[in-house]
Amino acid sequence: MNRFVKMLFVFMACIFWTGSSAWGGFKFGIDDQTGKEKPGASQLKEYDRQDPLIDILISKGVITEEEAKKIQKEVAVLEEQRQHEKYEVAKGIDDKVLKGEIGAWTQVWYQYVEHGKKDGGDLNDFMARRFYLYLKGDITPYFSFFTHIAADRIGQEGLDSPSVGLGSGIAIRDLWITLKLHEALKVQVGRMYVPLTRNYGTTSTKCMLTTDLPFLQGGVRGSIFYASKVGRDDSVTIWGNPLDGLLQYRFMVSEGVENDNNPDDNLRFAGRVALNLLEPEKNWFNMGTYLGKKKVLSLGLGCDTQNDLTLNGQEDQNNLVWTADVFFDHPLGGGAITAEAAYIDIQNCTQTHNFSELAAGDDAQNWYIQSGYLLPGNIGPGRLQPYVKYEAVDVDDKDDTEFITAGLNYFVKGHNAKVSMDYTYVGQDSDRKDQSIATFQLAVGF
Repeated sequence: MNRFVKMLFVFMACIFWTGSSAWGGFKFGIDDQTGKEKPGASQLKEYDRQDPLIDILISKGVITEEEAKKIQKEVAVLEEQRQHEKYEVAKGIDDKVLKGEIGAWTQVWYQYVEHGKKDGGDLNDFMARRFYLYLKGDITPYFSFFTHIAADRIGQEGLDSPSVGLGSGIAIRDLWITLKLHEALKVQVGRMYVPLTRNYGTTSTKCMLTTDLPFLQGGVRGSIFYASKVGRDDSVTIWGNPLDGLLQYRFMVSEGVENDNNPDDNLRFAGRVALNLLEPEKNWFNMGTYLGKKKVLSLGLGCDTQNDLTLNGQEDQNNLVWTADVFFDHPLGGGAITAEAAYIDIQNCTQTHNFSELAAGDDAQNWYIQSGYLLPGNIGPGRLQPYVKYEAVDVDDKDDTEFITAGLNYFVKGHNAKVSMDYTYVGQDSDRKDQSIATFQLAVGF
């Protein structure tokens, strides 16, 4: 690994220990002209205040009632002017401040995998499922940046890809610069989520309903069905929230499939549109469950295409994926319900999946439905949220695979500190063996 990345990682790791324990990381502000910490209100211009002592002056015969009313009007005008000047001074200070935030979060796992070893034996596996250290900053009202330095599945048996931080090593998972022309028009350049599905195209993996993503999108021990750099791609993306967030759109032009499987170096085009019928979701990262703090009904459509690829030895193959999904989250009966469903249609898949019969060049349909309920009241220091999920992979002219999941979250401090238990049954119509996978997770972050 590059020595600079190692030094940067150690430096940032030291910094985040000094940060706030509240979710959202350690926040700071630096004056871009003096390098000093952000000035507070005490540094604004002080203004003398007048006490007209109206009643006393009238009683002494110094002024009349009419003169008193005139003075009061003048005082009101002066106060309005003072407040306006104070606002302008504060605005000028804010425009000179660089705002930043540092944070970190991690998920550690124990997993039991039936028939999980290469020889067919059962597997007991401990791993650091995710460790993400992030840094973001607002340079001006128009320019900002974000980066994730990450390690995924560290210690997972049979996985060792240090260059992308999978199994071992540390990598840059996300890295982008955003030009914000308007809330409805932002240009984002760098490495980021592929805007296709909701679950792995917008949802933060630290705030999921289930312990992990769907199997076909890299969850539990599965691989990702589309071309990516661990769910991301190097790209330029235009996105925004028009109509005060009633709509959110994301359109990406990226690399997609590369090298010999893309002999003409054709670009990939992906996009997603969401209609928010209750409260809007305006952020780049959404939550998979809002724990009763938000009312959301979101309808989404996504598409991903790249032409003239070589897939499984077949030339001139056009990859096309489209998806439709619905997400609902709402307080209910002292708790909160979360439900999500999605359908994905795949033509000329670009990747081979490790837990189903799906291979590069295949056509397939994938769908899942999941739901959870945050129970009312506390049990000890936290709250319980049971959930269930069903996922199916139907490959044309091949045998099908299904995944049946039940789990339980225990939130000690929301998504900042939680314990999760998850059981998944993998059912195969092919000659592959059926499997049981049990996962225990501890997750913390700030």
